[in-house]
Amino acid sequence: MSVRAFIGLGANLGDAQATVRAAMAALGELPQTRLVATSSLYRSAPVGYLDQPDFINAVAAIDTELAPHALLDGLLGIEQVHGRQRSFRNAPRTLDMDLLLYGERQLHDERLTVPHPRMLERGFVLLPLAEIAAGLQLPDGRALATLTAGCDQTGLQRIE
Repeated sequence: MSVRAFIGLGANLGDAQATVRAAMAALGELPQTRLVATSSLYRSAPVGYLDQPDFINAVAAIDTELAPHALLDGLLGIEQVHGRQRSFRNAPRTLDMDLLLYGERQLHDERLTVPHPRMLERGFVLLPLAEIAAGLQLPDGRALATLTAGCDQTGLQRIE
C-alpha cells in the first residue's frame, strides 16, 4: 500500500540548485516510489554553524511503498551519490535529505524520528511544504497552515 511522504532537501556546497533538482528527480527513481510534487527552491541562512554559505532548500512529495527505514536508506544513498560527508553537526553539505513526514506515522528509534523533530522550527521546511501541501494536517492534528503562519521567515527567499 502506498504512503504519501514528504522529503526536505538542502544543499550549500557546489552547484546547490542543480544538486537539489537532481536529488528531487532521483526520489522518483527509488524502488516502488513515485515523485508527486516538488516545491520551488528557497534560499535560507545557515542554522547552528553560521560561517558557511546560504542554503538552497526545497520539499518534495512522494508516494512510496517503501517502509520508513528503507526509504531512509534510499535517501542516504542519494546523499552519498552527491558526495555527502558528515563532518560535524550543521556543517556545510553537498546535499541533505530529511524524511519529514511518512503518512500519519509517528515513530522514534535510534535511526529515525518521524515527524522530523525540528521541522516545525524551520521556515525553510514549512514554507515549501505548505506550497505543495497547503491543506496538510500533521499526525498530531495540527494544521500546517497555522504553523506556517507563525513561523520565522527571516532571511528566507523564494528563488524560482
